[in-house]
Amino acid sequence: MINWTTWEEFKSSQKEIELPAGTVVHIPVTIRYIDAGQDFKGTILLMHGIPTWGYLYHAVIPLLVQAGYRVIAPDFLGHGWSDRRDRFDRSFQVQARMIIALLDRLQLDAVDVVGHDTGGAVALILAIEHQTRVNRLVITNSVCYDRFDDDMLDFGHPMRWNSRPIADLVEALEESLVAGLSNRQQLTPEFRSGIIAPWASEEGKLSLLRNASALNPNQTMALIDRHNSIRAPTMILWGVDDPWQKSEDGRQLSNEIPGALFKPLIGTSHWVPQDAPKEFTAALVEFLANVTNKKI
Repeated sequence: MINWTTWEEFKSSQKEIELPAGTVVHIPVTIRYIDAGQDFKGTILLMHGIPTWGYLYHAVIPLLVQAGYRVIAPDFLGHGWSDRRDRFDRSFQVQARMIIALLDRLQLDAVDVVGHDTGGAVALILAIEHQTRVNRLVITNSVCYDRFDDDMLDFGHPMRWNSRPIADLVEALEESLVAGLSNRQQLTPEFRSGIIAPWASEEGKLSLLRNASALNPNQTMALIDRHNSIRAPTMILWGVDDPWQKSEDGRQLSNEIPGALFKPLIGTSHWVPQDAPKEFTAALVEFLANVTNKKI
């Protein structure tokens, strides 16, 4: 069974692939990703948000593999250990293009899609604009509508952050990790250091600022009148203590996506896969087991 005891072990387990120029952006880009397990029951794509990377799911992936799933967990462009050069857009649409290109290279026609935070926005784009690639959809504590975390938006102002030391950025990220966990024992030293590691350098700091500058509510507002076009069976899985992405947004999404199930996770907050990994995984596995991938 997979057992990553450190974030460095998780990173060393990542694979790397280069996507050619013109596939996603105008230059070739490298993507780091976890590819674990066998698809006895299917393949699950796990997408993180900001300021996290695939390591957000480090406690969830082994449980999903044990349950019989192949798991693909990429780092978005500019995030984690994927390409972080200051030479390309990091918008939700670009991230969605990257995901499609990655699935093509892995020869995966369709997968079960899970999106957290900004990864939820990318998941919605996939379910709306690439319907044949999404078997079933799970949206968890996602950015949506025009609700974005002010602290993350603040990172997107280079004039405010370019001159500030890395220590200031690390302190702000630590505060964010604390604020997004209901179960404070889950803020382990390993989780804290693992999430912060990609950003604790000048290159990482600049990449995070560029990622934050790509947070644009126009991108999510443009999806609203197409939520009802989603045909994949959908679960909205929400940590109800979230101080940023409120459960009301999750309920609204469930009302707008045909047949969607709203599943609240009581006593959990924003970083759900870390806050309650067993509960998160159990809800996901139950949903996939009980709902066919037949489009609505």
